[in-house]
Amino acid sequence: MKTDLHWKGKMQFEARTPSGHGVTLDASPEVGGEDRGPRPTELLLTAVGGCSGIDIVSILDKMRLQVKSFDMEVSGVRAEEHPRRFTQVHIHYRLEGDLPEEKVRRAVDLSRDKYCSVSQSLGADVTTSFEINGKRFD
Repeated sequence: MKTDLHWKGKMQFEARTPSGHGVTLDASPEVGGEDRGPRPTELLLTAVGGCSGIDIVSILDKMRLQVKSFDMEVSGVRAEEHPRRFTQVHIHYRLEGDLPEEKVRRAVDLSRDKYCSVSQSLGADVTTSFEINGKRFD
């Protein structure tokens, strides 16, 4: 896999993904950017959520379960010293539908521990929690 990035000036880059999609990345004005796109670290957390979400939807679909709605919040803690890598990532999933807790827990665990290549690539401690129809499970 290969992604091409082209410098657009100051701190801005335009990325073209292998699937043909474009993404603009930029830095904050405090460090010389113009805030014309997300920060690379923001995209990394977003990629963790997207990867895991795709896993969970796929797993639940294979279990013949129908998800009515699905949202998540991905938060990360970064090291104080450079390279300021993510040391902890937490994903909180909010699902709606007729979804048994044990099946959702299995899907979450499989994504976190086996299938999500993005979170597995981080080297951070990844934790999860979830809600089904507003009821929280840790």
